[in-house]
Amino acid sequence: MSTGYQIYDQHGMYYLTFTVVDWVDVFSRKCYRDILIDSLLHCIKNKDLMVYSYVIMTNHMHIICRSATGKLSDTVRDFKKFTSYKIIDAIKHTSESRRNWLLHRFEWAANQNDRNTTYQVWTHENNSIEITTNEFYLSKSNYIHLNPVRAGWVDKIEDYVYSSAHINSLIPITDWQ
Repeated sequence: MSTGYQIYDQHGMYYLTFTVVDWVDVFSRKCYRDILIDSLLHCIKNKDLMVYSYVIMTNHMHIICRSATGKLSDTVRDFKKFTSYKIIDAIKHTSESRRNWLLHRFEWAANQNDRNTTYQVWTHENNSIEITTNEFYLSKSNYIHLNPVRAGWVDKIEDYVYSSAHINSLIPITDWQ
């Protein structure tokens, strides 16, 4: 198993990327993006996750965060596990035009490794990079917020609702000291 991109300091601030298997564009639908937002809010309120920057794209999510309790790996694991369950449940029980294809992709991904049983939504990697300087934080935060602009979805970073750059962001951003 690779030792790169691991969360070594459970109290540290990290830039993380969560990627959907096979780069499936599941978050092109609002209902699935809302599952991520609701789960982040739960982690902030109940798991002491401190979120500094985030963006949800169609097939991945970037976030800068830390754990106030020193359980960042546990929180990330729980977030990915819970959101996987909720996304699969939503695919099965809503009028999703891509239902069969999505379930097939996630089932195929699960069958490729021993760590999953039926479906796998997220890759196992988190591409975690520890934030150790203010300059690096600003660089990664700017990168995160510019994703929707680079994708051509909005002209200004604050116009994208599923990002912490949004003025009335759905997630309260914790002050970084």
